[in-house]
Amino acid sequence: MPRRVALAGFLHETNTFAPTRARMADFVQGGGYMPISRGRAVIERGRDINLGIGGAVEFGESAGWDMVPILWAGAIPSAHVCQDAYESITAEIISGIAGAGHLDGIFLDLHGAMVAEHEDDGEGRLLADLRAAVGPDVPIAAALDLHGNITQQMVDAADVVVGFRTYPHVDMAETGHRAARQLQALMARGAPFAKAFRRLPFLIPIAWQSTRAEPARGLYDLVAGLETGPETGPEFGPESGPVASTSFFFGFPAADFPGCGPTVICYGDTAAAADGAADAIEQAVLDAEPAFAGTSHDPDAGVIEAMRIAATATRPVVIADTQDNPGAGGDSNTTGMLRALVRQNAQRAALGNMVDPAAAAAAHDAGEGVEIDIALGGFSGISGDAPFQGRFMVEKLSDGRLVATGPFYGGAPLDMGPSACLRIGGVRVVVTSNKAQMADREMYRFVGIEPEQQAILVNKSSVHFRADFDPIAETILTCIAPGPMPVSPASLPFTNLAPGIRLEPLGRAFEPARSERKREEAIT
Repeated sequence: MPRRVALAGFLHETNTFAPTRARMADFVQGGGYMPISRGRAVIERGRDINLGIGGAVEFGESAGWDMVPILWAGAIPSAHVCQDAYESITAEIISGIAGAGHLDGIFLDLHGAMVAEHEDDGEGRLLADLRAAVGPDVPIAAALDLHGNITQQMVDAADVVVGFRTYPHVDMAETGHRAARQLQALMARGAPFAKAFRRLPFLIPIAWQSTRAEPARGLYDLVAGLETGPETGPEFGPESGPVASTSFFFGFPAADFPGCGPTVICYGDTAAAADGAADAIEQAVLDAEPAFAGTSHDPDAGVIEAMRIAATATRPVVIADTQDNPGAGGDSNTTGMLRALVRQNAQRAALGNMVDPAAAAAAHDAGEGVEIDIALGGFSGISGDAPFQGRFMVEKLSDGRLVATGPFYGGAPLDMGPSACLRIGGVRVVVTSNKAQMADREMYRFVGIEPEQQAILVNKSSVHFRADFDPIAETILTCIAPGPMPVSPASLPFTNLAPGIRLEPLGRAFEPARSERKREEAIT
């Protein structure tokens, strides 16, 4: 008989210092994900999309699973998930699975770094409640983002968690496939894997985590190479057996709770196999600590450097506006980079996305070819930021619907809401009503901007944009304009991290009392 497997998903990456919380409406709309889906729609919408659920559906169909889809919901990163949204979604998932009748297994598509208003360990609570509902014998597998802040509660409640191995995340569907394959193995063997869990002692800035460069590229080559089958791969002592699954999680370094930070989780036939793989990855990450570094520019210096390079370049210079990255909790509306472009009289420059529903509405009211005087962006209360007052030409209007065809979004339909291309001098700005990370060239084209024809592109993103923009970029610069996701987590006002964790590679250790004193001094 076919294996009967429940499918569900709940994704959110939480920046506890960000200005805006995730409401139920954000999960309904979906942002850069697919909209909230129930029942058969989970399979129909999830098929052939670069998400963990897509890989699970593909594997399940090839393996002949009798799939029981429950609910899938995701929202773009932000501050905490609102309590009502968290409780509503988790309750629907748990009750749906618990009421589904006999199940041979459960597949979950999760993120791993969710913090709710009332629950620091969002996925840990969900997994623990689900385990209590279905009992100890039904295997649970979860596909997770490599930015997951993995907790002991998550490891205890799930039978296997499997993390992405790429950043930009071009392997989300592939990871779902790998997690589904591990679930199949658990159902076949009828016994759990041995587990080995390690926590690393320092936070890693996301701007320097790209797996397209060292040291992350080499680390993930090692992670993949340690995952073995019965016939191949290293042995970690006599009778250790094969290593079933290996994952290294960078963690998401803007979550103020004790579970924040990098981790390693490995599974094997025996404790020796799992421990050997986990020890090898842990040591490699510790050895790489000094290499997690990079070069960044302030806004004006970055634009001047981009203009210098662009003067003789044949391809665009791409600037990452990393601190207002909506993929890390930014609202995608700070104006620091726009000011620098205008101040330096940049030509053939484009910036995306500026999320400002009021500005988009004003552009639609005025119509194409009309100049409007508006205050653009800068309304999220970010220190050092403010709205940009100027006269803009409305060059192009759009209803905001597009298909993002690049490797990161992988063909996902996006609804950016009423949108416009606004021009001031030689600078064009993609203005949208809904938030999604600028990680696909179609997010310029849908308002009439051909990215390949620009001298400078400013993307509100940290790393994901590289998947689609690396092939056209002359070079890539990282700039530090005001935003809620600092390049270094050491500048965040933490109060609840695990004592002793270093706040950046080779940086100072977190001391709760000192952090609390600094917070009180800042308030007074």
